[in-house]
Amino acid sequence: MMRLLTDSQEELLQNERQLLHKLWKSLTAFGAEPEDVETLEQSIQQLDDLFMLVVVGEFNAGKSAFINALLGQPLLQEGVTPTTTQVYILRYGEVCERTQIDAHQAILTLPVEMLTEISIVDTPGTNAVIREHEVITNRFVPRADMVLFVTSADRPFTESERAFLERIRAWGKKVVLVINKIDILQNDDEYAQVRTFVVENARALLGLQPEVFGVSARLALRAKQGEPQWWEISRFAPLERYIHTTLDDIGRIQLKFLNPLGIGDHLIELYLARIQARLDILQADFTLLADVEAQLALYKEDMKRDFQFRIADIENLLYEMEQRGQDFFEETFRLARIFDLLSKEGLQQAFEHRVVADVPQQIERKVGELIDWLVDADLHQWQAVTEYLAERRREHQSRIVGDPGLHAFRYDRDRLVEAVGREALRVVETYDRTREAEKMAQSAQAAVAASAAIGVGAVGLGALITILATTLTMDVTGILMAGALATLGLFVIPARRRRAKSELRAKVADLRVQLTGSLRTQFMREIEHSLQRINEAIAPYTRFVRAERAKMVEAQTALAEIQQQSAQLRAQIASWNTQPR
Repeated sequence: MMRLLTDSQEELLQNERQLLHKLWKSLTAFGAEPEDVETLEQSIQQLDDLFMLVVVGEFNAGKSAFINALLGQPLLQEGVTPTTTQVYILRYGEVCERTQIDAHQAILTLPVEMLTEISIVDTPGTNAVIREHEVITNRFVPRADMVLFVTSADRPFTESERAFLERIRAWGKKVVLVINKIDILQNDDEYAQVRTFVVENARALLGLQPEVFGVSARLALRAKQGEPQWWEISRFAPLERYIHTTLDDIGRIQLKFLNPLGIGDHLIELYLARIQARLDILQADFTLLADVEAQLALYKEDMKRDFQFRIADIENLLYEMEQRGQDFFEETFRLARIFDLLSKEGLQQAFEHRVVADVPQQIERKVGELIDWLVDADLHQWQAVTEYLAERRREHQSRIVGDPGLHAFRYDRDRLVEAVGREALRVVETYDRTREAEKMAQSAQAAVAASAAIGVGAVGLGALITILATTLTMDVTGILMAGALATLGLFVIPARRRRAKSELRAKVADLRVQLTGSLRTQFMREIEHSLQRINEAIAPYTRFVRAERAKMVEAQTALAEIQQQSAQLRAQIASWNTQPR
């Protein structure tokens, strides 16, 4: 048949081979089912073989009898029980010979001229008692270039035939319906009723007007075997004319070219649907991840805002201390208090008692509250993420997905979600508030000590603040007393008072910047660390979702492009109908 190709048809054939090979690579990369990949491979190989006419139907519909009538010889066994138990490929040969290909296929060579141009395939019944026989037929049909579907006049278009035709339609095959055994009908009215029933049901199922022929294979064979009076009654002539007309040189080439494209289109639609199903699942995953990211971003903003309010309480303690210091100097630095001013130790003690007071204890308490707040917020955030993942798992457990191609994908995905959820749950279950608070307190202590250049050792945060406050007292009062005894005029004490206030303001400002700055830096780091731990916990899930979506989109794009190119090839092949034969 390939010797009949024109240059343009030869070029189109090469383009089709390349396109189908491209599809094969895409399906293989996607991880398509081995059976589907094998079917595509066989369809590509079929391009080099004879035209294949596959005869299918229920057992006892008369498939073997029909083939015998078509070939004009009783070459195949007939019977009321399932006589065809495997696929028989009928080819031309000088002598009758049987060659077993495998456990399910055999080649019969027969000296029949019709077989020089086409191969005819006899298949087990679609409703065979042995289910393996039906599976054999189902797997072989995709290789057909044309399907002759034989139904019986005494039970036309049964449910099993309807189901089988749906599978044939999915492969995009050229289907011709044959109503066999019309000789058992009483008259033309009965035949018309049966034919109308088959036509209407086939049209509804296939979505197009099918070719339907009513024949008596038994009478047609008798006519060809020397009883010509039965030929017209058998109504076999219109079917034979149709087959020979449709399967002329151009017709065979056209159907031969269309067959692999039909298989390719079926597989493309199948896997585009699977890809979309996966993308739908992944979209829900992306929604979940977006929710988690939004929640974490909101958590971060809320924590920053609330932290500002809490750190402001600590700053207010220092502002209040500064104000007390201003009042202290205003009251103390007067000529009437000259004897108090002469006692540096007494001045420092009074300053510590009235100005510093319990500020270190209050600050330590505020920092403790800050730590508790941060620890609780961190735990709450872990619990929220854990619940999000638990909801996701419950949702997928209740989802019913019938496509077997999704099983491995869902298994890998669900296993990953479960692992991430277990890790989040482990963090929540092992979360020790006391330990976390101690760690955070130590971090705050170290930060304050480092910024103040004070050795930490076993000193707590409150002691550190006391040291800073005491240092402030010594610095400020020491500056005030310098040279106080030299001159005591009306101008000296006011000047010293102004200087003391100014120095106090600067020292407290330094202390405030140093203390709150250290705490702010450390606690912002703790918040970022909390977010980082959560992000690291869900990172495998995030990477899987993003990688899978990229893979799905790539496969979807590739298949859609191949689908478009296939449609263009189909249009070129269909244009042969408008050309003279």
